[in-house]
Formats: sequence, structure tokens, C-alpha cells
Amino acid sequence: MTRQNCHAVRDAFRRANLPICAISGYTNITHPDREERGRRVGALKEIIRNARDLGTPYVISETGTFNTESDWVHHARNETEEGYQEALDVIAELAQEAYDHGAVFLVENYVNNVIGSAPELLRLFAHLPHPGLGLLMDPTNYFDGTNIDDVDATLNTMFDALGDRIKIAHAKDCKRAVDTSEKHVEIEGPEANTFRGAGAVELPAAGLGVLNYDLYVKRLARLHPNIPLIIEHLDEDDVPRAKKFVDDRLLSAGV
Repeated sequence: MTRQNCHAVRDAFRRANLPICAISGYTNITHPDREERGRRVGALKEIIRNARDLGTPYVISETGTFNTESDWVHHARNETEEGYQEALDVIAELAQEAYDHGAVFLVENYVNNVIGSAPELLRLFAHLPHPGLGLLMDPTNYFDGTNIDDVDATLNTMFDALGDRIKIAHAKDCKRAVDTSEKHVEIEGPEANTFRGAGAVELPAAGLGVLNYDLYVKRLARLHPNIPLIIEHLDEDDVPRAKKFVDDRLLSAGV
């Protein structure tokens, strides 16, 4: 990836009036196969090194899982001290790589990954108070079968704990699932793009679940009034509806 190529991509987006607010670097950074992990982390570092030339300081990835079948399914090692330390070491490398190149590495937690809950994120940021590390806020990623029926309290807990770490935000939705298997949609693209939930929770497009969007955008705007809010988990045909839903909720909240 050359600087000239990065500038060409950036300029093409600017001509289309589509600013690049963050770069998707999603991959399993704690992949249990060390050789495969090294390949993935190496590719992510290359993206981080070129982020500024693409027009944004922010590069995002999940925190990974030790599951060998899927990047989105829980594994017992995720909850061990050894697993946490492995993830911490990789995230520290990525944060330093970002800092060295004028960028910020953003973690997006997911309930089935090594870093999944608000307490786990608090622990990560306490152990790694690094200027090259920030948080992608996606409130739907904190829900599982134990808290999906307690949306408002969960939202308030995550903002109370993590609000000052947020750099970019996502807009999708969540609801209790009928199908408890791993859920994907049939579209072309990497697994991170097709994923729609696992276990007791599914993750549809904004406005199609139980997330309290009025509370979400009010809490988000109070801390970060101009933050980019990226709509995801939707098909092309659903873009107008989802965008109108999010715009209406923002207007209703006065932001």
C-alpha cells in the first residue's frame, strides 16, 4: 500500500463528498493459530501505518476470540487471565503502532470476544492508558441473554463507565433471538460484514430491535456532539429507512 495509492482513494471519496471517518481493520487479533494471528496483526499494522494518508486517524478492529471456528463465538480461554494477557499484549502493540504514525487504534468490543463487557473494557483501559488507543461505541455489542431485557440500565452503565473513551459510534440494533445459532446474511464480503449475531441475541439494522435510541443518542451527544455515527447491518434496499430512523431520533433528541 503506497502513499500515492492512499491519496488516490482518499481523493476519490472526497470528490464523492464521502468523508472517511474511520477505516475497517476488523480481524481476529487473538487468533489461536500464532502464525495466522501474526499475518492478521501484520496486515492491520499496515493499515494503521497508512491511515493518515487515507484521511482519518482511526482504525477499528474487534478484540478477537480463541475460538477456531468463528471470530464471533465464545471460547473458554477468552475468560482466562492468560487469554486476557495475550489480547492485552497485541492491543498494546497496535496502540503503539498507531501512536507512532499519528493514528488511534479503536477496539470494538463484542460480548463473545476476549474484551466484551464494560468491566472488561475498563480493565483494558486501566492497564493500557495509551494515547494510541480508543473505543468504538456500539451499545448492541454488550448484550447477551442475561441483559437483553434490561436495555436502559445496560446503556447507562456503559456510558457511565466508558463515555470519555469513545471516538466513533455505530448505529445498529439488537433483540432477543429465536434462532440461537450464529447468524449471517447472504451478501458478499468478509465475515465481519455478514455477521448478524450469535446466541440469544441478534443484531438487525437500526430501528428493527429493542435498543432505546432516544436514550442512546442523548447520552452520546451529551459527551460527543459531533461524533461520526455509522449505520451498519443493513442491506442496500434498507438504507433509506434506516437513515430516516436514525435522523429522526437525532432530531427528536435535538442533536
